[in-house]
Amino acid sequence: MSPEAHSAPRSLAEALRARDDASLAALLRSRPDLITPVPTDLTQLATRAGTRASVLRALERLDRFALQTAEALAVAPDPASYDTLLGLMAGDAGDETVARALPRALTTLREQALVWGDDDRLRLVRTARELLAPSPQHPSPTGLGPTVQEATSGMSPGRIQEIVTTAGLPSTHDSVSAVAALTGLFTHRRKMAKLLAGAPEAAREVLSRLVWGPPYGQVTADPAAHLRWLLDRGLLLPTAPGTVVLPREVALHLRGGRAHRAPEPLPPAVAPAATHGPQVVDATAAGQAYTALATVEELLKDWDEGGPAVLRAGGLSVRDLKRTAVALDVSEPVAAFWAELAYAAGLIASDGEADERYAATPAYDEWLELPPAERWARLAQSWLTATRTPGLVGGRDAKDRTLSALGPGLDRSAAPEVRHRVLSLLAALPQGAAPDAESVLARLRWERPLRGAQRDGARDDDLRSRLARWTLSEAELLGVTGRGALSSQGRALLGAPAAGGAPATPGAGSAEPTGPGDKLPVHHHRAPERPAPLSPAEQGVAAAAAARLLAPLLPEPLDHVLLQADLTAVAPGPLRRPLADMLGVLADVESKGGATVYRFTPASVRRALDAGRTAADLHAFLAEHSRTPVPQPLAYLIDDVARRHGHLRVGAASAYVRCDDDTLLNEILADKRAAALRLRRLAPTVLAAPTDPAALLEGLRAMGYAPAAESAEGDVLITRAHAHRTPPRTAPEPVPDGPPPPDATLLAAAIRAIRAGDLAATTPRKPVGEPLSGGELPRTSAAETLATMQAAVLTGDAVWIGYVNAEGAASQRVIAPIRVEGGFVTAYDHTADEVRTFPLHRITGVAELADD
Repeated sequence: MSPEAHSAPRSLAEALRARDDASLAALLRSRPDLITPVPTDLTQLATRAGTRASVLRALERLDRFALQTAEALAVAPDPASYDTLLGLMAGDAGDETVARALPRALTTLREQALVWGDDDRLRLVRTARELLAPSPQHPSPTGLGPTVQEATSGMSPGRIQEIVTTAGLPSTHDSVSAVAALTGLFTHRRKMAKLLAGAPEAAREVLSRLVWGPPYGQVTADPAAHLRWLLDRGLLLPTAPGTVVLPREVALHLRGGRAHRAPEPLPPAVAPAATHGPQVVDATAAGQAYTALATVEELLKDWDEGGPAVLRAGGLSVRDLKRTAVALDVSEPVAAFWAELAYAAGLIASDGEADERYAATPAYDEWLELPPAERWARLAQSWLTATRTPGLVGGRDAKDRTLSALGPGLDRSAAPEVRHRVLSLLAALPQGAAPDAESVLARLRWERPLRGAQRDGARDDDLRSRLARWTLSEAELLGVTGRGALSSQGRALLGAPAAGGAPATPGAGSAEPTGPGDKLPVHHHRAPERPAPLSPAEQGVAAAAAARLLAPLLPEPLDHVLLQADLTAVAPGPLRRPLADMLGVLADVESKGGATVYRFTPASVRRALDAGRTAADLHAFLAEHSRTPVPQPLAYLIDDVARRHGHLRVGAASAYVRCDDDTLLNEILADKRAAALRLRRLAPTVLAAPTDPAALLEGLRAMGYAPAAESAEGDVLITRAHAHRTPPRTAPEPVPDGPPPPDATLLAAAIRAIRAGDLAATTPRKPVGEPLSGGELPRTSAAETLATMQAAVLTGDAVWIGYVNAEGAASQRVIAPIRVEGGFVTAYDHTADEVRTFPLHRITGVAELADD
């Protein structure tokens, strides 16, 4: 530690200057907005750390007890001693739990650069004090009002003397000493108790109603006797006509010295609601993982030839979402989740054509080729890191517009952090334990109280709580959890250690100071950190580990089905892809579950024939893949449909029907159902219709016929499904919650640059002309600059320069000139820690460094 650290810092910049590199790195890691862009020196870093936006962001990341500590400092004298802060947090009775937890909270505030100074002179940064201190417009969360000094600032001296005298104190010569005497009375426990002992019962009742806040009340122009008793003794002070306030010192006496009604030094425990065997949890989660893969495949297969249209504003229409939900046999919110999951994984996107529609991307075909466990790991990793929030679908945005699935407005930057934190809390439970949802929500509110703050009286409806509830339900759907407990593959996905390790509870196992007497350096006061989200490289390793754990639990694909006499086939498990694809064409899915039931119908058999298969192909396929003999009714069905298939031929005239059997054409013309087709005979074996061939094919099939389409040459057209794909698309990028945390390389480079810039700003230097104000660049003539540079080259001394770059940004630097020629100076730049070349015309001035 530098020698400066042994003297009390006079500013936040000096406190930061006394920190070592590890402590600065912890600050920049926890508050990455401070490093965007990299500050030029520690003074600029301290200034940026005190800006309103940065302080608000830092306060939002505090847990409840650390925030309560900051709120207590905001109502304490500035500066305050540790003992004063301890009294405000633990009260006169001295809560031991609060006393043990306070050093950790104070360490957190120091690390976040929200508090600075030694234990005898603790200071909350000015912006934080302004945000947290009580005022009539913004009451303090502590419920405390202004001090006696603040409340009497506009009161006449005569009135102040009357209050002092009525309170039993001797009169003074001026208002300042009178206010000090009154403050001393209210902060003296014994004298204050004696004063209140003589208060009327009604007066004590008024104080009890105001003591925990809000501290303001209304009085009439002629107050009642018990209110007059309080006003005459300064126990209530007027702030405006008809409004009185309970002074802070009086409230603290009535509270027993506590700033908070209920300090919360310890996080609420996450309580298990049920416990299951680990094997049961993993098996259940694996079953859900298999269902998730099947559902995503079914969704993409349904959209294979071009999915629903994209709304003008983006997203799926309500009608298309309902249709998708029916196709997947799930509710609409669940259908929105699966569509958003596929979108987040980069498997579907808009095709970008004039008639814009959703379709599978080329990445979907690559995804299908992966082993099932790896496919699941990719989906789960995409869900864990996505900022897209399917739970918002159907809600309203700030402009009262409906939020659509796959549409804009669904990104919530807090979503990945909440998902990761919820699963981390599950990982801290014993293996197989399913948490009580309410205890998870309570823990999250404790960890981020400002982000879970009450809105419009509906605390349970705050965004973080909803994100947590959605995380628990979505993790179950995806197979990250099973029966509510975190599965082995879910634990691996987090990069968490195997179950049975120590829970990640704040304060557990940390070597922290327990009181102000433990004089550890500031950088040793490490508040326990929660597990951080994984880097992209770590995510890939974790996903691979999760896939390895899941793979043995997934059922092996089968190469057979069981044909039954009622024209159905039962698949007793997942089928191999070629078998599943062919069976999906030849039959319709009737039911799903542990076993999938397919039903053969004339329409499904005709679909296979339209795809180019012959009756012989279908018989051979069924005989090869059935563990039971092909039932006679199924063989008859195939032969009957094949015999009639293609007897009628439809081509483009607009459209025509051709058949060698003119009696069949007579039958069609006589059928009343054919009236809508407006058929007319062109020849004994040819009918024409003023419609397109596709509509004519559908019309004849609806009448029970089995026509086949033919080309202009008279050949039968084989109608295979055409897979529609978008151009190559990347998965949507998550919307970050502020600047991303810097990596170790950036941190090291930033700290080196900040230290060097601080050296340049604080190095003693010889005066140049008129004394310069703080931050002002030196000014010398071009001749003086050139002469000083040339002299520095000869002596090897470092100099201090002012420099303006090509963008007009001014900075001050300490350089050691090496060579001066051609209007440029080549020098070692201590600020950038490298050799650089500076144009002389951009140097505003130069000064020699002081000898010391």
